[in-house]
Amino acid sequence: MGKTRLVELDNRGLLAVTGADARTLLQGIISNDAERPAADCAIYATLLTPQGKFLHDFFVYEIGGELIIDCEGPRLADLAKRLTFYRLRAAVEFIDRSADFDVLALIGPDAAAAAGFEEAAPAGSVRPTDGAIAAVDPRLANLGVRLLIPASDSATVRAGFDAEPGTAQDYDRHRLALGVPDGSRDIAVEKSFLLENNIEELNGVDFRKGCYIGQELTARTKYRGNIRKRLYRVYVEGPLPEPGSDVTVDGKVIGEMRSGCDGIGLALLRSEDVDKAADGMLEAGQAKLRAEKPEWAEF
Repeated sequence: MGKTRLVELDNRGLLAVTGADARTLLQGIISNDAERPAADCAIYATLLTPQGKFLHDFFVYEIGGELIIDCEGPRLADLAKRLTFYRLRAAVEFIDRSADFDVLALIGPDAAAAAGFEEAAPAGSVRPTDGAIAAVDPRLANLGVRLLIPASDSATVRAGFDAEPGTAQDYDRHRLALGVPDGSRDIAVEKSFLLENNIEELNGVDFRKGCYIGQELTARTKYRGNIRKRLYRVYVEGPLPEPGSDVTVDGKVIGEMRSGCDGIGLALLRSEDVDKAADGMLEAGQAKLRAEKPEWAEF
């Protein structure tokens, strides 16, 4: 993708976590370090079941003294409900701020420069720019820059970026080419584990922060090295398989398809079977797949 594009992420929601105990509460619940979000730093994190299975993923910013969670919009109420369950007597409130900001992304090789970042700014770097909050994507710098723009001044701020309008399909194509999952579209809720979906490599887990919900199984999986499945980028020859379609090799089911777009997608596959496949070729429905490990992944 040679051009810088500005894409509206209209499927996002924003949940403010406020009060004297906001950080303490999140620190004991989410998979990343809740002490890190600041005026110059954002994080990517998840909420798990006590058994270590995926529930939600999101970004956490600090804006105006509040911790702002950028999450899947249609699932914001569920996230708020689950966080409230752990509040007990803590001095914390959860407030829907979705109407206060527009969430957008700058994508393309010059996205960081278009948002005013210096060359090679690390993932999670944050700066104010033209009335917006800009963050180099905390998962992977090559994903571009996420923007939270005040809704009251959105049109003016958008016009200040040197970028062409982009579409949701542009964004999907961009993240899939990098092999990055998109929340519950790619990570099965209450079924999937973080490490098999490469969330550690995407900076979503802190193994030094101490206990959080689901921490025990996540840590055990890491230190025992018992990760049989991984999320792979797949190139598709033929009709794009539906999410959930079985992926096979020589008739044996080795995983299932996740999201896809324009001949590229993601699939959760048994690594040992991918390694044994002749020429790396797999099948899903009427399509042939070629699986590749994303360049940034370490498995």
